Amino acid sequence: MAEFLEIRWHGRGGQGAKTAANLLAEAASSAGRFIQAFPEYGPERMGAPVASFNRISTKPIRIRSGVTDPAVVVILDPTLMRTNDVTKGLKADGAIVINSEREPGVIREQMGIEGFRIYTVDANTISTETLGRRIPNTPMLGAVIKATGMLEFDAFMENMELELSKKFGGRPEIVEGNLKAIRRAYEEVQSE
Repeated sequence: MAEFLEIRWHGRGGQGAKTAANLLAEAASSAGRFIQAFPEYGPERMGAPVASFNRISTKPIRIRSGVTDPAVVVILDPTLMRTNDVTKGLKADGAIVINSEREPGVIREQMGIEGFRIYTVDANTISTETLGRRIPNTPMLGAVIKATGMLEFDAFMENMELELSKKFGGRPEIVEGNLKAIRRAYEEVQSE
C-alpha cells in the first residue's frame, strides 16, 4: 500500500457509500493504519447523488479538508458517470472502481476515459444474489481491496466479520450474506 491513500466514493442516497467508507476505515484502523472517513451531502433524499471519502495512511493524518485529488474513485452507481465529473482531481495514475456488468475496456471506450486504471464488478447482481437486495456497498469493498491491495484480504475479511456482527448483531444471515458478497466481488473484479 502507498503510505498515503485518498479515496472518493460516488453513490446515491441509500446505496451505502457512507457505510462503505466507514467500514473500510475501521478495517484499515484495525490493520494499524491512520484513517479518516467522512461523507459530503446536504439534505439529500434517497436516490440523490452523495459522496464519501477515506484517507488511509501509515503516518498520522494532519489534513482536515475535503478530498480533492484522490488516488481511487469508487462509483456505486454508473449512471453518475454521465451527470457528474467523477474523475475530477483523480491522480494521473489513479484507479476507478465501477459497479458495472460491463468490462473495463467497454467503459473506457464508452466514457472516453484515458490514462486511469479501470476496475469493474457487477455489485448489483452480487448483492441481489447474496443479500436479496440491490445494495452495492459491501461488494464494492471487495473490489476496492483487490484494486488497491491496501490491506491483506484475509485480515480484512476477519475485520469485516467483526464489524458486520456489531452492526447486525442478531442477524447472522445478513453478516454471512455481506461476507459472501465481499469475497465474490474480490474474486470477480475485472481490470484494464
